[in-house]
Amino acid sequence: MPIYKTLTPNSQTTVKIWKITESYEDLLEPITLKPENMKRVLGMKSELHRRGFLSVRHLLKAFGYTDEDLFYDQHGKPHLKDGRHVSITHSFTFSAVVVSDAVVGIDIEKQREKIGVIAHKFLDYENIYLDQKADDYINKLTVIWCIKESLYKLFATPGLSFLQHTLVIPFTIEAAETIAWIDYQEKKHRYQTTFFEFEGFTCAYALPA
Repeated sequence: MPIYKTLTPNSQTTVKIWKITESYEDLLEPITLKPENMKRVLGMKSELHRRGFLSVRHLLKAFGYTDEDLFYDQHGKPHLKDGRHVSITHSFTFSAVVVSDAVVGIDIEKQREKIGVIAHKFLDYENIYLDQKADDYINKLTVIWCIKESLYKLFATPGLSFLQHTLVIPFTIEAAETIAWIDYQEKKHRYQTTFFEFEGFTCAYALPA
């Protein structure tokens, strides 16, 4: 399908989301991939992963970029050749790309009960305000995970820990935004984060506050 949603958090930042309904063949046909990326796609065992990868290239095309314009550094962080900041995510049937003049991170996750099983791996400070018995507990866990994943992507620093170095200030689902921090090597970094839910998924993105 065409782009599912476009958001403009500020004049320097745009988020585009794709709902993946097309077949692998339909996604591949209009896109030109670098040889190494074509090899990578052909080597993917999951068709869902192949479709996710290709949908991201369609989103880049919507921004005016090609596969050639995107490259990754030694830490796996994506970059654009024109120097603008980019972050990429895909989960099941949705993918998203954010492009900004500022450092930025984005993540999409499917809302699933099993996130509660791994909560101890990424929650510390947040346990103070979370209520495991609340109806929105899983939703809030998913928001926190998406925010922390967004921070991890934008910071792109080896050794950064969700548990030890990131924290998310209390929030409500209705507010759709909160402040988050990275506290790493005696330096604190503050970020404005925005989140929203759609079709059983959560998306969050983070920008410097």
